[in-house]
Amino acid sequence: MEIVKCDMHVHSYFSGPCTTPWIGKFCRESYSDPEEVFTLLQRRNMNLFTLTDHDSIEGSERLRRHPEFFLSEELTCRMPSGTEVHIGVYDIHERQHVQLQQRRNDLVALLMYLTERRIFFSINHVFSSVTGRREREDFAWFQEYFPAVETRNSHMLESANGHAATLARVWDKIAIGGSDAHALPSIGSAYTEVPGARDKDEFFAGLKAGRGRVAGESGCFSKLTLDVYMIAFEMMREKTWTALLAPLAALIPLVTFWNYRDEHAFSRRWAAEVLGQPQSRKRPRWISVPQPAVEELV
Repeated sequence: MEIVKCDMHVHSYFSGPCTTPWIGKFCRESYSDPEEVFTLLQRRNMNLFTLTDHDSIEGSERLRRHPEFFLSEELTCRMPSGTEVHIGVYDIHERQHVQLQQRRNDLVALLMYLTERRIFFSINHVFSSVTGRREREDFAWFQEYFPAVETRNSHMLESANGHAATLARVWDKIAIGGSDAHALPSIGSAYTEVPGARDKDEFFAGLKAGRGRVAGESGCFSKLTLDVYMIAFEMMREKTWTALLAPLAALIPLVTFWNYRDEHAFSRRWAAEVLGQPQSRKRPRWISVPQPAVEELV
């Protein structure tokens, strides 16, 4: 049987500066070259390809010559509650990227645009604190308006991925998977597959019909620590003066251990609150006027 496999969450050099306070002044989210990402994904048996850089499609320019590549990005979005989330948007074009960036801090306008244009999108690492705090009303938005949930992320703990899978099942959402790789070693370590699909169109049709599957690894201390070391090494190659910070590399294992400790507590807290009680079907309140999408030419 034919099968299409795609890592639906992978980053490159063009994901921009690190979002950690102070460190972002000299360090990037990723130093992975898009061509290297593509080659590694091929070696790891992917046969459909995308990049999901943060609020950018610049890294895709060199890959668009490949017929198996499609344009995507990971939007940084402000929720009505004031919290921040990451939304994967898939199979877009350049004009849509511009429109999405204009709307990403107005969730109502963004959801209206995504729905009007029939763009496939997901809420990523839903039980993670990587984008900061959550509010209970955020989950009401996810339940009511988001078609897909990322349920396998190769940098999220197995428990967080398990909670996300349960959420997708209870809410009847499409489950997707991706590595969330910011360094080359993790690329393709989690992915989405659709048995019977032969190309991109059949891949997305299969996802929407419920034939998709997630596969691959969850996150662990050793994997994250290795990736952070790789990013630090590439940072020092690009900006040689940052080699002065090399002695601080000894703290990286402590930082990643503490990160996963916080992640576990965050995931457990919100899983208990969201999954441990009956889900309300009350619709969240629309709080802004959607912006028109008519200026885009399809």
